[in-house]
Amino acid sequence: MTERFSQLATSSRGLRFDPWVIGAIVLAVLVLSPVVSIAWIAFHPVENIWPHLWATVLPRYLATTLWLMLGVAVLAAGMGVGAAWLVTLYRFPGRDWLAYALLFPLAIPAYVGAYALVDLMDYGGPVQTGLREAFGWQSTRDYWFPETRSLWAAILVLALALYPYVYLMARAAYREQSGGTYEVARALGAGPWSMFWRIGLPLARPAIAAGLALVLMETVADYGAVYHFGVQTLTTGVFTTWLNDGNAGGAAQIAGIILMLILVLVGLERAGRGRARFHGPARNRRPISRQELRGPGRWLAMLACLLPFVGGFLLPVGVMLYHSAKAPEGWLAPGLGTALVNTLVVGAGAAVATVAAALVLVYALRQSRSRALGWILPLTLIGYAAPGAVLALGLLFPLAALDHRLADGLLALTGHDPGLMITGTALGLGIAYLVRFFGIAQGALDSAYGRVSPVLSMAARSLGKSAGGALTAVYVPLMRGSVATALMVVFVDCVKELPATLLLRPFNYNTLSTRVYELASLERLSEAAPAALLVMAVGLSAVALLARGQRD
Repeated sequence: MTERFSQLATSSRGLRFDPWVIGAIVLAVLVLSPVVSIAWIAFHPVENIWPHLWATVLPRYLATTLWLMLGVAVLAAGMGVGAAWLVTLYRFPGRDWLAYALLFPLAIPAYVGAYALVDLMDYGGPVQTGLREAFGWQSTRDYWFPETRSLWAAILVLALALYPYVYLMARAAYREQSGGTYEVARALGAGPWSMFWRIGLPLARPAIAAGLALVLMETVADYGAVYHFGVQTLTTGVFTTWLNDGNAGGAAQIAGIILMLILVLVGLERAGRGRARFHGPARNRRPISRQELRGPGRWLAMLACLLPFVGGFLLPVGVMLYHSAKAPEGWLAPGLGTALVNTLVVGAGAAVATVAAALVLVYALRQSRSRALGWILPLTLIGYAAPGAVLALGLLFPLAALDHRLADGLLALTGHDPGLMITGTALGLGIAYLVRFFGIAQGALDSAYGRVSPVLSMAARSLGKSAGGALTAVYVPLMRGSVATALMVVFVDCVKELPATLLLRPFNYNTLSTRVYELASLERLSEAAPAALLVMAVGLSAVALLARGQRD
């Protein structure tokens, strides 16, 4: 017992005075602080409107969100899993370029797709205008056309924007399977449908579940697309309750429901993966041999893969290019250059800070060998799971309190009032990006760190390198590919992020995403198109990097 107590005391002393571990704990506290803040505000509101919310709008918000999630999940799963199966197991016209083109919708923010669909299909858009001219119809009383600003349109746009998550996971799972399994199935008389339902789908189920979990989390987090379609979800309820009604407590209570919904999704996904155990052969695993499709089937397969690409990428890009070409002066419009500079500065700064913080956290926890700190890494993923609106609400109040204390302290010391240095500048927005996308960088770097032999670090330490020296001299050079990928992905996500940017940006501070949102909301799509194209161009750079790792 005495020896055990001595070990615990030694571990406690090492934990207390190790600056790396202390830094890791500080970073973890920063990432988790919005969630704690949300819980505090929700349970201690200035004016408790929970009974009013529950009796009026909350059931509608929750029901609409659940229907939206269900529709997006079914449609995204159908497109993603079907396309992954076809490009992995079959050869058909256009298969080689469609295998990569199916990833391109990842570059398109859902709100841009929403603006493009409404512009194309609304009453004054080219589709309905062409129908009226072709058939001589005078008004909507003369014909039926589905309502564009509706739940079904939101489901369609979100599914087209998010299905690549499922496609990416499912394709990776199919590519890792042994071709021998399918050869045996064919020899036993199994047809294409039988192989898909009885072999392909069950073996890829954990990967598909992981992709669907990402799709559903992004669906719950979306604000720009559902707002444009007039669909009232829990996320739009946070904005309405906070900004329109001025009740932060009620907004925090709605945000708490969103967090619980996200945690349920994460729990279900982890539980599904925890029960699933599918192992391939350790040796002599043959790659899948693609079968040549013939007859009408080859063209149907091409069409099945082409439609998601057209709807998710070509449609929004084409609409924005058309509006940009129709009003080229929009590229010289005042404010666009400033928004571009703001986006690059805050996005690049947040990406560098996020990756650096993740590098420190992962390195510190790996080096500490403390089981007591094993809970930190999983908890830091909560920031990525939480919607931007939730994080913005949770960050604003603690950051504002810290801002006022700093300003009061500097005023007392210097006699000069510096104003709001965090929430009054882009620094607060950068902190929100760090918290929101920390999980992406942490996941990428933790995986890369595990591929570096610990022997190299021990050798560096034996040669006199400090812990920081071993990190910069050994790990960073060997992990530079993963570091660069994490930087690019976090930067692109910062550029596309809308809800947190809308809520936390300083007064009169625009980024490309907020400029697109503001102008498109005023039906000034020609002025919004250049900014939307710039956002998509940045997104394509990350997709191109991702596609390089998908070559086969």
